[in-house]
Amino acid sequence: MRLQTIALTLIIAISSFSANAKAKKEAELKIGFVVKEADKKVDVMIDGKLFTSYIWPDNVMKPVLYPVMTSEGTEITRGYPLKPRAGERVDHPHHIGIWFNYGDVDGFDFWNNSEAIPADKKSGYGTVKHIKINQLKEGNGEAMMVTTESWIDPSGKELISEKTEYHFIAKGKTRIIDRISTLTATGKTVSMKDNKEGMIAIRVARQLELPSKDEVIMTDAQGNPTTVKKMSNDGVSGSYRSSEGIKDDAVWSTRAKWMDLNGIIGSEKIAVVICDHPKNQSYPTYWHSRGYGLFAANPLGWSVFTKGKETLNYSILAGKSSTFRYRFIIQSGADLTDSEINGYADDFARKY
Repeated sequence: MRLQTIALTLIIAISSFSANAKAKKEAELKIGFVVKEADKKVDVMIDGKLFTSYIWPDNVMKPVLYPVMTSEGTEITRGYPLKPRAGERVDHPHHIGIWFNYGDVDGFDFWNNSEAIPADKKSGYGTVKHIKINQLKEGNGEAMMVTTESWIDPSGKELISEKTEYHFIAKGKTRIIDRISTLTATGKTVSMKDNKEGMIAIRVARQLELPSKDEVIMTDAQGNPTTVKKMSNDGVSGSYRSSEGIKDDAVWSTRAKWMDLNGIIGSEKIAVVICDHPKNQSYPTYWHSRGYGLFAANPLGWSVFTKGKETLNYSILAGKSSTFRYRFIIQSGADLTDSEINGYADDFARKY
């Protein structure tokens, strides 16, 4: 009996040591940066593997995070228009990676601006320009990057100065991006009129879209139509689920604290979650999330989401600032339960 007790004690001790070692290893994933100014990008590396890149190429009208990878190295963002892949959609060329902007800032459309806009229509569009990398702080389990951007009108006049903190977090097969963006009206008061085109978004890979149904024609803020075609559903497995229990196409125009998009790429089960923050305008946010791969939260576009029953014409007073906080969770190997997502959302709310 004594030998059995000793053996059992050893087994428990070894199991405890293994569990602690595994937890320690997960917490110690090294997150670093590779700055490539000539290529206009900063690579975010986790244990030597690319997680995402902050890029600001001349042919993209705002800085974006692209591509975005799971812990297993699977790309969850659409390739088009930068690196098109066979079988994916080629609509909405302004949908690139993860981005943050808006469809009506002092009357200028920042959301829809892209290389596809004809020269004779460019006067209606604004651009978010990368200015500088303020800070890079590498670490184990978490790293931070701070950037400065300038929202300019077609004449080059700055309307808004943006300062953004990116917190990149890794533990096991979980990857997190916390984006804290502070917008300051550097000249006069800036209006952000009620508009459906906004505000924080990711355009996902074809496999994470919802199975396509009928052809859809979408119209942007300038009245330009874009056709979203019906396509083969082979390998397409996406499904939305909101914090309020609403699913799939029905999530569009609803309000929720978070939204989960889950699906399978190859044999890898993947969940992509966006969390709103209690300090944000209009919390819980409206969701501008579409089956064809646009996954977006819009706190400022009330009118279209309420069918005209409510309107929000937001503004940032001259010299004043507004801050918007969002968390992205990319989980490999399994979907996340409501309880798990609520835990991540609560942690996000406490942290910032």
